Amino acid sequence: MPGRPPDGQPVPADGKLPAEATARLGDAPFGVYVHVPFCQTRCGYCDFNTYTAAELGGGASRQGYHALAIQEIRLAGRVLDGRAGKVGTVFFGGGTPTLLPPADLAAILRAIDDEFGLAAGAEVTAEANPETVDQASLAELRASGFTRISLGMQSAAPHVLAVLDRVHQPGRPQQCVGWAKAAGFEHVSLDLIYGTPGETDADLAHSVQSALAAGPDHISAYSLIVEEGTRLAARIGRGELPAPDDDVLADRYLAADQMLADAGLTWYEVSNWAASPAARCAHNLLYWTGGHWWGIGPGAHSHVGGVRWWNVRHPAAYAGRLAAGQSPGQAREILTEAERATERIMLATRLASGCPVSELGQAGRTAAAAAVADGLASAAELAAGRVVLTRQGRLLADHVIRGLTG
Repeated sequence: MPGRPPDGQPVPADGKLPAEATARLGDAPFGVYVHVPFCQTRCGYCDFNTYTAAELGGGASRQGYHALAIQEIRLAGRVLDGRAGKVGTVFFGGGTPTLLPPADLAAILRAIDDEFGLAAGAEVTAEANPETVDQASLAELRASGFTRISLGMQSAAPHVLAVLDRVHQPGRPQQCVGWAKAAGFEHVSLDLIYGTPGETDADLAHSVQSALAAGPDHISAYSLIVEEGTRLAARIGRGELPAPDDDVLADRYLAADQMLADAGLTWYEVSNWAASPAARCAHNLLYWTGGHWWGIGPGAHSHVGGVRWWNVRHPAAYAGRLAAGQSPGQAREILTEAERATERIMLATRLASGCPVSELGQAGRTAAAAAVADGLASAAELAAGRVVLTRQGRLLADHVIRGLTG
């Protein structure tokens, strides 16, 4: 998880949730996120809660991690006590989940199924760096119940990958797409980053075209964000690299969106495009539409019924809490109804399905009309009762959202 969470309130040692939170289970889908906090190398732009072998220190290891995750799954089962219903989505993120052996990932998935039950047709995603999977490991993951793979391609330009400290060779992600399809994965996604210092318009076009040529049914494209404290931020601060330019980032987004649309991939969230409704990431949609989820692992965030909590960040501290029979939760916050309403507006506005006008107060409705007048939201959709961003509006999504929540 990026960034640092707020201080929050203490989490009970047994992880117990307020009765009013668990009572809301069943009113929305339930998913499980599994954070695998290990990476082979530290990417210069990344501020996620991840650790290389050198950074990990004592008290934790990759080898024992699946057993720790299973302990927290058992804890989640006790806390939710059968109220959550079956799991509709599971997402293994990181870090690099595929640094763990496929058998370990499969054991975690089996534990989730044993504790909660997987719904029929459940989406099970693993994020993967291209250099950490091959034909055999992908086939093993598919055979163990994974249905979706999300590969970190980032760019097809070698010099861009070098600035990002990505170690895979250009062409490897596309090869992995082919292996995943051959293994029978129902859905395959590629992630791109645009706006890296030194990237040109031609580099971006080549990256998008290369990704499309591989034939995934989902592509995510994210603007590079220079996070404080990262190696990339330090390099930019020293003047080694230029900072990303907002106008260039906007032009790259528009170019990528046009190429993806021309290829038949439709945006359904500001940074995500899919070839069909079935190809959309159901787990991320759960986040964006106010679902419930339990986050497993160091630094993982969870949300159930308006209660949001986050685990201790370091794997050794996480292991210590579980060994003591305690929740690994570091702190939590209980959202007010007003805060929940604001979050619904913020998240829904980023979706192609839009934000219902019924969620808005008078100031928000006035802002919605202004967004239409400025060409940032669709007039036809507003007339139908929803705020839906135009392509230009997606570039200024944060600005529109501030108005809607004001």
